[in-house]
Amino acid sequence: MGIQSHQLSQPRRQKWILPLSLGLFFVYLIPLAYATDFGTAARYSTPYIPTACYGQDSTAFPSNNLFAAAGEGIWNNGAACGRQYTVSCVSAPPPNTCVSGTTVTVKIVDRASTAVSHPSSSGATFVLSTDAFNQLVKPSSATSINIQFAQVA
Repeated sequence: MGIQSHQLSQPRRQKWILPLSLGLFFVYLIPLAYATDFGTAARYSTPYIPTACYGQDSTAFPSNNLFAAAGEGIWNNGAACGRQYTVSCVSAPPPNTCVSGTTVTVKIVDRASTAVSHPSSSGATFVLSTDAFNQLVKPSSATSINIQFAQVA
């Protein structure tokens, strides 16, 4: 009886190896699948200073003028200050607005809801500097675009 019990439990143990292995494999893939998010972006223009992150310090702005104000979804009580995100245009209300294949990296320098300059559309995930917004869209009347983004640093 003891030998038969042992022989029956052996195949049951082997049946769990494959599902367990697959489960662990997918646990490692999940972070890769969620590495990018989707949201919206608006634009804003000068004046950019003072900012919620850096006050009057204009040296905190990147020299290429690719920066953004964080919407409430990523603001996180100021933890977003200084973070960098890659942003690309996915779609916009006017057809053919996005510059296909273009991605910009922006640095968070402000909070959208308290920015001195008002965004072109409220409630956006990011409010991009004019330079950053213009790199992602063809000349159009778009005030907001749908974006894909990922945190870089």
